Amino acid sequence: MKIGFIGTGVMGAAMAQHLLFAGNELYVYNRTKSKTDALVANGATYCDTPKAIAEHSEIVFSMVGYPKDVREIYFGENGALKAKGSGKIFVDMTTSEPDLAVEIYEAAKKIGSESLDAPVSGGDIGAKNASLTIMVGGDAAVYEQLVPLFEKLGKTIAYQGKAGSGQHTKMANQIAIAGTMTAMTELLVYANQAGLDVEKVLNTVGGGSAATWSMTNYAPRILREDFTPGFFVKHFIKDLGIALGESAKMGISLPATAGAKALYDQLANQGYENDGTQALIKLWWKDGHRPHQ
Repeated sequence: MKIGFIGTGVMGAAMAQHLLFAGNELYVYNRTKSKTDALVANGATYCDTPKAIAEHSEIVFSMVGYPKDVREIYFGENGALKAKGSGKIFVDMTTSEPDLAVEIYEAAKKIGSESLDAPVSGGDIGAKNASLTIMVGGDAAVYEQLVPLFEKLGKTIAYQGKAGSGQHTKMANQIAIAGTMTAMTELLVYANQAGLDVEKVLNTVGGGSAATWSMTNYAPRILREDFTPGFFVKHFIKDLGIALGESAKMGISLPATAGAKALYDQLANQGYENDGTQALIKLWWKDGHRPHQ
């Protein structure tokens, strides 16, 4: 198939590569062109605007940073929805606002095309291993058409309902992640302060009911003092802000999620917004206060 991919960052590059290696004709765009170089070297074609991507492609995937970026690549002067032709399918995999997903859906319909919101979970590891969880909103028939492509990117793929439902599901996911990240961090702080062998504690409690994906994947990075981003602090703050905003619209309070966002805001204010989310430990572990091992 002729597939376009907009946004080849930490996760997008790996996802686009899976689609390319599956034998599809791939067109790529990224604001920083150099981030498409490896894909182009492997046979992809670079296009200089999202509009050009859509004009070359039957299906357009997007994976960018913020809702404002999503709006720009779809509705901007050279946005994908400005492309000539109908019958296309636009798939935004960015974690974004449910209302924006509905707006893209309605705009695509007006030009005779289709749209799905399909945010993902699993971070850089999931993207590289094609083991992402993909949460999809939009028309069920369109979703069914794309299942074979989603299966090149993830292992858990689920249709959630009408347009915007994928984004709402991702908000539920991020609310859960907020809790596991703060719990894992406080576990490490407590075990360290108690003078325990932190790695031994992790191996012990990770074998029981305290086990979480965050503990399995991020705690080892913390012990190696590896804070490279599988998922950026700044993007997690964005996600939690959307979750809290949507919660406010529904008239519900999420104090634990608000508390997690406040901690991550504090981390970003200390200059760590471009670290991975595991950098939350830096609020406690300063120089000279590393873990006991």
